[in-house]
Amino acid sequence: MTGAIVVGYTATDAGADAAALGARLARSLGATLHLVIVLPSEGTRSPLVAPERAYEEHIREQARQWLSDAVTALPQELTRSAHVRFAESFAEGLIAAGEEFGARMIVVGAAGGGLFGRHRLGSVASALLHSSTIPVALAPAGIAQEDDHVVPRVTVAVGTRPGAEPLLDEAASLAGDTGTDLRLVSLVPFDVPQGLDTGMIRLVGNAHAHDVLAVASELLPEGLGAVIEEAPGDSVEDAVSRLSWLPGEVILVGSSRLAQPRRLFLGSTAAKMLHELPVPMIVVPRTRAEAGER
Repeated sequence: MTGAIVVGYTATDAGADAAALGARLARSLGATLHLVIVLPSEGTRSPLVAPERAYEEHIREQARQWLSDAVTALPQELTRSAHVRFAESFAEGLIAAGEEFGARMIVVGAAGGGLFGRHRLGSVASALLHSSTIPVALAPAGIAQEDDHVVPRVTVAVGTRPGAEPLLDEAASLAGDTGTDLRLVSLVPFDVPQGLDTGMIRLVGNAHAHDVLAVASELLPEGLGAVIEEAPGDSVEDAVSRLSWLPGEVILVGSSRLAQPRRLFLGSTAAKMLHELPVPMIVVPRTRAEAGER
C-alpha cells in the first residue's frame, strides 16, 4: 500500500511547483494524486462583512476551474482527482484532506520571492511543519519547469540524535516502493556533543555510519542497495552545498526532537539544510515518544 499524495494547490507558480512534485511522487509510487484547494470556512470570515451568496459561489466556481485546469495539465497516465475543501486555515484543510485520503504525504510549494531552485517557507508550509501528522514534502521554486522525472534515488540525512528510527524506516520504505537505491548522508560532525576533538568526531561518525548502513540494508528489499556518504564542510550549509544530486531526487529529514509525538517540527539542522537544497525535502514526523521523555 503506497498511499495517496495530497497537493495543496493554488493557481500560482508555487501551486504549479507543488503539483509537479506531487505528480513526480505519484508516478514513482503508483499512487493516486489529489489536488486540494482550501477555501475559508464560514467561521473564519469577518463578522463585519455580510456573506454574499453570489460572491461565495463565484469563488467556489473559480476554485473548481483552477483545479480543472491543473488536473488537465497533469500527466494523463496518473490517477488524479481535484477537491475543494473548507477550513479555518489552508494547513488545517490539507491535514484533514490528508487524513481523509490516507495520504502518504502532503505536498506544498515555496513562498513567493524565493530564489529559483531553492526553498522559502511560507505561512502554509510553516503551519504544516508545526502541526501535521503526515510527512510534508516541500517543493523548491521552479520545479514545475523541469522535465518530468521519476525519483531516481532517495537520500536521507542521518545524525546521532534519538528518534531516528521512524525516519530511516520511512526512507527505506520510500526507496523500496519507488524501486531506487538509498543514500544516507551523515551529518554526524554537526550532531555530536561540543568539545570533541577531530579524531573523536571521526571515530564517532565512522561507527555510527556503519551501524546505520547495516540497519538500512536490512530494511531494503532484495536488489536495492544503500550507501553512506559523509557531508564534509565547515557548516551544515557548506556540507549540503557540496553534495551532488540526481535529477528528480528527494531528501528526507526527521522532525526536531522537540516536536510532539506524531507531529512535525523543523529542527535547526534541517532548517539550515533547506537554505542550500536544490531538491525537494520531505519532513517525517516522529511516530512515538522516546523512552523516558516527558
